[in-house]
Order: sequence, then structure tokens, then C-alpha cells
Amino acid sequence: MEHAVLEVGLALTLITFAVWLASKLRLSNVPFLILIGMAVGPHAPQFGVFDFRFIETAPLIEFMGRIGILFLLFYLGLESNVSRLIQAGRSIMIGGTIYILINLALGFAYAYLTGFSVKEMLVVGGITTISSSAIVAKILFDYRRTANPETELILGITMYEDVFLAVYLSLLSGIVLSGATSLRGVLSSAGLALGFIVGLLVIGRWATPLLNRLLRISSNEVFIMAVFAGLFLFAGFGETIHVAEAIGALLLGLILGETEHSGRLEKLVVPFRDFFGAIFFFGFGLTVDPFALGGAVWLSLGAALLSLIGVIVAGQLAGRVAGHSGARSFNVGLTLLGRGEFSIIVAKLAQSGGLLPLIQPFAALYVLLLATFAPLLAKESEWIYEFLGKTLKRRKLKKAEITATDAP
Repeated sequence: MEHAVLEVGLALTLITFAVWLASKLRLSNVPFLILIGMAVGPHAPQFGVFDFRFIETAPLIEFMGRIGILFLLFYLGLESNVSRLIQAGRSIMIGGTIYILINLALGFAYAYLTGFSVKEMLVVGGITTISSSAIVAKILFDYRRTANPETELILGITMYEDVFLAVYLSLLSGIVLSGATSLRGVLSSAGLALGFIVGLLVIGRWATPLLNRLLRISSNEVFIMAVFAGLFLFAGFGETIHVAEAIGALLLGLILGETEHSGRLEKLVVPFRDFFGAIFFFGFGLTVDPFALGGAVWLSLGAALLSLIGVIVAGQLAGRVAGHSGARSFNVGLTLLGRGEFSIIVAKLAQSGGLLPLIQPFAALYVLLLATFAPLLAKESEWIYEFLGKTLKRRKLKKAEITATDAP
């Protein structure tokens, strides 16, 4: 690895450009990072000492990306609060259940109809179900909708998705990574993974007062080193029992999120989350050969269209349950349409489990489509709702006129 430092510097330069461009366009940086990763890699040229193939540093970038997954899920756990979700109200619980069930069922059905195996169906369902909390938050802030009546429901559903993701990823990793083939083996692996998450959450809740005392450390340096040591130990231990390392990070985040130190932790973790998280998406792009995307194009387009229909239907049902108008319910659905970091994490799990290689380009294109178009559709949600309403109204009137003309 003669030019490893130079290659890493080149990678960080490309990542910086992608993040800068995304901020200028006021869009999520996830699709830009994946695209710039796809643009380079093994198929890219080499100009003197500037090697855009990243062959020597590929293992290092992949490892830094794994660290990025840990920080992304750890921060998600810190922000999620199971107790607050339970107290949030009946409408959020019902709305979140409706949203998850509709989108998960559509993902399963689509994967089944397109010929995926059972394990791959579970992966595709996960890829197409979970919204990107980063994209949702960006839409709400950029379009100044944080004070809208439906925003509480939107944030509640994203929180509900986070809790569902913890359980689903635990079960999925137990099934995919264990290599079990019999029904008994699959159920045993899934049960072990679920027991791991439930057991640690129960222990963590009981140990909250102790953690409050142990983490009363005045030095930020000692504080963050102690927390990061716990983060890597949790993640590594989970991996030894065929639970995705990301689940260990998520669980530790959920446990520490209940302590009095959650606010301090969020501030200290954000720079690490952003830095290593960006490398993760760039590294994922490196693994996708743009010349081999042909087989995934129509598959991704179909899934994106189905997800659009799914979020609109789920948004209407969840919004009406919460007492919102049709227009505001329509906004709920389109705001939750974006897919990003969690879809890619599920896709990487499929890669670790040796599942169909097509899942990687499928996930990349699917995320690129929805991460790009979701903010644009959400911005014009009111206009789209009015346009659809007028179109349907005109069709009803025209149908009524034809019926009246045909009547004797």
C-alpha cells in the first residue's frame, strides 16, 4: 500500500465534493455519495499517482465504512426513545403500524413476483420499507414544515420505524448470517437474535442509574473513549452470535439514549457519524459496477413506483386516523417516501450473507431514485394533491354525463 495515504486523501476529496454539491442543491447527500463512488472504482482510469480505481485502499475504505454503519445506528439509537414512542399516542402507534404493514407487504409481494428466494424477499422487504430519517428531517427543515399539524405524525412514524428496524434487523441478521437452511434452524437463529436485543434492552433499562453514575466523566476525551470502547465491544459481541454488528451499535444507542448523558453523546458523536457515514455510502458505490446495472434498472423502477403508491395509501390511512385532511395526509406519505441509509445497510447485510449479487445494484438504483425524487415530490405535495383531485373530479363528472346521456 505504497500510496495508501494519497488514495484516502483522493477519496475524501471526492466525498467532500459530493457533500458540497448536495448542500448547494439542498438535497440528501446519500445519492451523490453513491454516484461518485460508482463513477470511480476498479473500472476507472489511473492518472499517474492519482489512482481512481482504489484497489489498494479498498479494504481500508470498506472497514471505515463498517465503522460508519456503527455510528449511524448508534446515533439512531440515541435519538430513538421507546418510552417516548409508547407515550406518543394511539394515532402514532396505529399510523406507524399501518405504514409498516402496507410497505412491508408490498415489498414482499414484489420480491416474490420477481423471483427472489425467501431470504432475499426478507431483504428486499427491508430495503423498500424503511424511510430515511435524514431525508425526512431535511424535508421538514428545508421546507419549513416543522410547525405543520401533520409533522408530529411524520416524526412519530419515523420513530416507530426506528424501533421496528431494530427488531427487524435483529431477526434478519439471525436468518441471513447464520447460514441456517431448515425451518428449525432459521427460527432458532431468529429467536437468538431477538433474545439478544430484548435481553440487552431489559438489562440496559435496569442499569440506567448505574450508567448515569459511571458516565459522569468531566473529560470529554475520557468520556468519548469509554463510550466508543463500549460501542465496538457491543457490536463485536453481537457479530459472534450471528447478529449484525450494526444491531449491537443500535442497542447501545437505545440504552444510552435513556440516560442523562444522551444530549452530550449526540453532540460528540455527530462529527464521527457524518465523517464515517459519508465514507460508508461512498464505499458502497465503489462496490457497484455501473456497467452491470442493466439487470436492475427495471426492477428498481418498478420497486420505486410501488413504494410511491404504498406511501400515498399508507399516508392517507395514517393521516385520516390522526384526524388530518386529505391534503395533509398526502403530505405525510410523500415526506416519508425517501429511502437512504437504512436501505443500504440492509443491502450490505445481504452481501455479507452471500445472497444474490443483483441486490446491490438494485438497492443502489432504488435509493438513488427515491432519495432524489422524494424531496422534489414532497415540495410540491399540495399542488400534486390538488391536481389529482381536480383530475379525478373531472373524470367523475364526465362519467356521470356519459351515464346520463346513455340513460333512456
